[in-house]
Amino acid sequence: MSTRWYPIYQRGNPQLRVFLPNFWMKLVRPTEEQPANVVTFAVSTQMTKHDVKNYLEKIYKIPVVDVRTRIALGDTKRDQVYGYITKNEDVKLAYVTMPKNEAFTFPDLFANKAEKQEKDEKSMDESKQGFRKFLDRNKKRPGTPGWYSI
Repeated sequence: MSTRWYPIYQRGNPQLRVFLPNFWMKLVRPTEEQPANVVTFAVSTQMTKHDVKNYLEKIYKIPVVDVRTRIALGDTKRDQVYGYITKNEDVKLAYVTMPKNEAFTFPDLFANKAEKQEKDEKSMDESKQGFRKFLDRNKKRPGTPGWYSI
């Protein structure tokens, strides 16, 4: 079901109508240990098992053996000051099982973390050296702003 409204008549020929469903899927890192051929998605609450299977097979050409869905309830919190209760939205989770010969590993987005940390340390050392030079240059002029030097 779509919540978008389209005009019934539009000028010109041919009369084009495009159905754009409000379906979305988001890859989610699983909280529990799962087999290599099971992938977890957070999907739109309107999607059914058949919609998820068709979506993955037709658009991404992924072979799907089975789809299981469940609705995860959103967290409820009570405000400490005023006492009112807020609740996060419920999310439908889809567990997609692929054939046994297929395997999915969650991508490692921060593989070069050690290299980045070395670069950060190097730039930090350079900035410390620059600040020490500034302090040494302005030792005899306390209270003078740094932009006032030549």
